[in-house]
Amino acid sequence: MERKTATEFDQELLYLYDYYVHGQIDRRTFLERAAKFAVGGLTAAALLESLSPHYVFAAQVPKDDARVKSDYVKYPSPDGSGEMRGLFAKPAGAKTKLPGIIVVHENRGLNPYIEDVARRLPLAGFVAFAPDALYPVGGYPGNDDEGRTMQAKLDGKKIIEDFVAATKFLHDHPDCNGKIGVVGFCFGGGMANTLAWRLPDIVKAAAPYYGGQPSAENAAKIKGALLLHYAGLDTRVNAGWPAYEEALKKAGVEYEAFIYPDVNHGFHNDTTPRYDKAAAELSWERTLAFFKKKLA
Repeated sequence: MERKTATEFDQELLYLYDYYVHGQIDRRTFLERAAKFAVGGLTAAALLESLSPHYVFAAQVPKDDARVKSDYVKYPSPDGSGEMRGLFAKPAGAKTKLPGIIVVHENRGLNPYIEDVARRLPLAGFVAFAPDALYPVGGYPGNDDEGRTMQAKLDGKKIIEDFVAATKFLHDHPDCNGKIGVVGFCFGGGMANTLAWRLPDIVKAAAPYYGGQPSAENAAKIKGALLLHYAGLDTRVNAGWPAYEEALKKAGVEYEAFIYPDVNHGFHNDTTPRYDKAAAELSWERTLAFFKKKLA
């Protein structure tokens, strides 16, 4: 299968896709509006398929990589869904406790891309835990469209409590030294911001990717450091950044923000055409350096 890039699609079509995957328009509306871009024998449905994730590409650290030991682990979430599950990953043969990173998925459950991200972190000297918000309803279903529908039906307050519980679980895990960071993407970026203010004494470092921003009141509760990644073409999420930055400055929160020019929301996700290799690699290098510095 050939990997397509964002440059092969009209930017208006990429925005339409963004509206669709974030529930602002339904599938029918997307197909109707995308029809004008369906030329040269293509159909609107074929365009949607081209823009959708293809997880054959999500294998930077395969499941059988001998350098990483990963398992699905259950944990309690008494204020959320009761019992939850996530993917726990650590360096194979690790002899000492390591800093822990919570990895938060997008708005569609724990898909192969996010699992792969979790397996990348042990190679940098961390233990990682990637919870699945969809576990109470059977877990990630194997395709993103169904996953989005399932996640949209869940109680948002319970989802937050499930990730709060996951963070506490990792903090107390015998393989973790208690120093906690969070990285999240899209929905997960918003959750990374949320965990930073919900658990200010636990979360020492958070790296949200194109994530929604908290209120000024909640931003003022953050004690850890932030490394914020935004996509230059992501007008939807970026609209909330100026107010967030003002709140962080006013509260004296340590932060650094990068806006990567000419890339789309989702640029880190290497399974879709919105992936931008240069921005993804640079942002990830910055994220790992940030965690190593703040969780040392």
